[in-house]
Parts: sequence; structure tokens; C-alpha cells
Amino acid sequence: MSPIGHIFDLLFPATCACCGSVLAQGERQICFECIDSLGHRPNSLASPTPAERLLMGRFSFEHAVSLYSFGHGNTVQAAVHAIKFHGCTQLGLMLGRQMGMELAQTGFFDDVDLLLPVPLHWWRMLQRGYNQSELLCRGIAEVLPRPVDTTSLVRHRNTRKQSQQRAANRQSNVQGAFRVRHPDCLVGKHILLVDDVLTTGATLVSCADALACVEGLRVSVAVLAQA
Repeated sequence: MSPIGHIFDLLFPATCACCGSVLAQGERQICFECIDSLGHRPNSLASPTPAERLLMGRFSFEHAVSLYSFGHGNTVQAAVHAIKFHGCTQLGLMLGRQMGMELAQTGFFDDVDLLLPVPLHWWRMLQRGYNQSELLCRGIAEVLPRPVDTTSLVRHRNTRKQSQQRAANRQSNVQGAFRVRHPDCLVGKHILLVDDVLTTGATLVSCADALACVEGLRVSVAVLAQA
């Protein structure tokens, strides 16, 4: 590193995306203490998983998992907000890699053909500059080498933010918001639908409703955190 780089690091040290503490040597994006405090959702990978219990009977799926517990004020919430609202894209990739390692251990997803991130509407994508679910997919793909498909499933209606909706209104907010652009590319495939947070499941149900038009398609679900 150049002398100017050393001076810059001294004046503007890198800080943890979750707690704001100065990162120590070897730490990237998030400090080791915050990594430890992320924790795992109890029985997150033991079937039926918490995600499967929430989604069961609402659409047909192979497997569904959520890695962490999302709660008010916890480290997981701080991490998700850092990715979504503060441009911490490298943290999204890092947590995606962590998801990939966990998913690989289950054996449930060995025959997955494609990774599909829950899409953003083009206007929100333009505002944010990236899709946090796609970042997770890219990280997963570094561990589970599968193509990331960002074109077959699209959000054609710009809905209000789900986090700002009452639970009773979330399903109607995203009803019909998604459509399949290239159904022929998905025929007979097993896809892994990836999102950042699972709350009521309304968004995933709406995605699955759109994907139901594809013949022989099998859907699995992986989310970073579940409320």
C-alpha cells in the first residue's frame, strides 16, 4: 500500500457495517464479534424448517430455509439494513457465501439448476443501484456453482415497500407484481428462489404464483433471515 493509502486508513479507518467499531486486522465489512452475534436460527436446517412451516400449504416447494433470526435491534437487522440502505454490497456477497456454505451442507440443493433472486422493480433498482437478493445469489454461487438468472422473473409493478405495510396488507400489496419473462428457459428446472428477509411470506407466494405457469418447474427457497 502506498504512503497515501496508509495515511488515508489512519484518518478514515474502516468500520464494522453493523456496530460501527473500527475493524481490526483480518476483519472485513463486519467485525468478528458481530459475526459471532449473528447466531443461527434454531433448527434452521432441520426439516420442517421454520421457513417451511410458514410457507407450507401456500405454494408447492421442495425445500425452504432461513439462516438467521431477524429481530428489532439485533445484529442481523443491522446487517440487512447495511446491505439494503447503506451500500454495503461486499457484506451482501459475504453473507451470500455464508448461505452457500450452509446450504451445501444440507444436500437439499444439490440438484438445483438456477439461482433466482427475488427481483426489484426497475425504478427501485435505479434508485438503489443493486438488488440485495442478487448480491446474496452471487455469494451463494461462489460456493454452489450455479448460474444466477436475473431475467426470467421480473417485478413489473412497483409496489410499496413491504416493511411499511401491515401484515394483513402485504399479500394484496404484491399480488400480481411479478411475471415470468422467459418461461421456456425454466421448463423442468429446479430453481432456488433467494431473498433477504422472510416476514409473512407474501412476496415469495406472489413470486411462486407467477412461476406456476412454467411446466415441470420445481421451486426451493433460501432466505438470509426470518422475522
